[in-house]
Amino acid sequence: MLRITRFAKDGTTWLRLEGKLMGPWVEHVRTTVDQETARCNCIHFDLSELTFVDAAGLLLLRELSSCGHDLSLRSNFVTELLRAEIHP
Repeated sequence: MLRITRFAKDGTTWLRLEGKLMGPWVEHVRTTVDQETARCNCIHFDLSELTFVDAAGLLLLRELSSCGHDLSLRSNFVTELLRAEIHP
């Protein structure tokens, strides 16, 4: 299960993701991000409460980062996932 909470802080748009970023939730997050980027260019993410990320979720996080979204508020777990090399 994944909870997505949208909030504004200091004039910026934030999405807080809590729970497991996996399976059908990955596309749900992608759709939510597409809707939010219609309003603003950069979204800030609070990933500090993600407890699990599958391969598709990790790919999405990497895509979000490469598109310029702010993923700096995250747990050590997510930090290590994003730092790890992708091996076949």
